[in-house]
Amino acid sequence: MADLSEAVERNDPDELLRLVDGLCNTRSWDDLVMLDALCIEALDRGKQLWGVSAHIHYRLALEAPALFAGPVITERASRFLLGPLPEVAASTHEWRDLADHIPVGPARSVAAHERVIRGEDLRHADAIDQAVLEIPLVLEAWEPKYAVAEYRSDKAHFPMPDLPPINRIELPSPAARLEDDAAVDGLTALVEPWAASSNGNIDVAVVGGDAFEAIAALGLRQAAATELTTRQAMALMAWAGASGGAYAPRQGAASGRFGAWWAAACVTGQVDDWPVAGEDLAAACDEVRWFAWSDLFPSTGWGFHLAAHDPLDGLAWAISATDAA
Repeated sequence: MADLSEAVERNDPDELLRLVDGLCNTRSWDDLVMLDALCIEALDRGKQLWGVSAHIHYRLALEAPALFAGPVITERASRFLLGPLPEVAASTHEWRDLADHIPVGPARSVAAHERVIRGEDLRHADAIDQAVLEIPLVLEAWEPKYAVAEYRSDKAHFPMPDLPPINRIELPSPAARLEDDAAVDGLTALVEPWAASSNGNIDVAVVGGDAFEAIAALGLRQAAATELTTRQAMALMAWAGASGGAYAPRQGAASGRFGAWWAAACVTGQVDDWPVAGEDLAAACDEVRWFAWSDLFPSTGWGFHLAAHDPLDGLAWAISATDAA
């Protein structure tokens, strides 16, 4: 205790982070919790150790037993963490271990959905507020295997879903843009943090025509594209919705899955029936032609390019979202 207090009083974040590493290596979780309490107490005395405290919470969520990981899963967030703590904890703990240790609140439900992303069926689990994310607490048969974050003590990897190779296409003359509709709002919402909290640019076009006319309506003269299945389109939308782009806080895979369901409901005109039944959403999505595409410009960071065409209504949408790193 005295050594921890002295380290905090020296107010050296680098020293404290090395101390955190040592406590994690020796699995001294009680001491790590104590160090966090001392850092938080020191904030009232002008010591800027909130970053150390946030890192302690990250390491507890990732590496500690559920008894210590669960209590840090709260609404507290930091844009400088590698990822949201419900997702971090869910990446290394099963729900049966976490359930008794997470405080009541929205973050508890998000953590449950993060475990669903990783294959757990929590439809019959207790004390999960299903109003937080109004999507099923189990992956449905028509859904993809969503790409999930891979967290380590000092880094994280956010893989993209596997997609077919794209090929050059001939773009037609651009169709006239129509007024914004629910589909535009749903697709934009997937990557809104890229523009709101980072350097991103988002443009969505809706046209009376096909997907390539919608892409051309974004002002492009050349592009490449590939057609996607419903599963592949959902995986791509969920990946975009989980990301924070270059600098915004990561939203998490559970948020990404919700965003994909919402965007798909918007594109297929099922918003008025929300929360929509999975089989209804799947059937409607299968009537849409989905495309991943590229503007053929060199990548300088994060990019999300999707187009959709509803042949029955004769409408098509294309979204271009980029966020330079």
